[in-house]
Amino acid sequence: MNQQHDYASRRAWMVESQIRGRGIASPLVLTAMAQVPRERFVQPGDVDQAYDDGPLPIGCGQTISQPYMVALMAQALDLEGGEVVLDIGTGSGYAAAVLASIAARVFSIERIPELADAAGRRLAEQGYSNVVVRCGDGTLGWPEQAPFDGICVAAGAPAVPAQLQQQLRIGGHLVIPIGSMHTFQTLRRITRVSETEFHGQNLGDVRFVPLLGEQGWS
Repeated sequence: MNQQHDYASRRAWMVESQIRGRGIASPLVLTAMAQVPRERFVQPGDVDQAYDDGPLPIGCGQTISQPYMVALMAQALDLEGGEVVLDIGTGSGYAAAVLASIAARVFSIERIPELADAAGRRLAEQGYSNVVVRCGDGTLGWPEQAPFDGICVAAGAPAVPAQLQQQLRIGGHLVIPIGSMHTFQTLRRITRVSETEFHGQNLGDVRFVPLLGEQGWS
């Protein structure tokens, strides 16, 4: 068995056991998770663990999220294809690649220059031409590209950043962990139902690195 075939087999096993097996039902999310090569988004020494059921370090004190968590957050955005999505906390670029396999455009913000540069190159090399990565404060969003059909935040905040809420299109969803910097957070889905009204839904307990920035943790 060649290496690429081995990775494809592991990816298929991951989707069936970790993703579909835990209730992720969106065909678009399942297809994206089956297509994106996670082994290309982890550190070279961790490729054998690329499809394990957990996060992995990617340097600079950051992690690539557990595959199930990436799928859960992507499903919570309720994408159908053709949307414009904001991805906060690019990291290695894996979640951006999953989202870009569904949405028309993905704008991704990473606060650490080293990670932003590497992720931008990695995504371009793998043909994700519909992703734009920039370095900046993700808590402030990307106003010039708003409104967004979905916003996905891969870091835990003390409260929902007002800037991100205001950059949501009516009917759009914001998925973000809210809670303590040091223990578990609650994954929240915020839906904008009108210019001034937002509805929230709890999706369960999670644990993410802190969301640092002007409207996050200082």
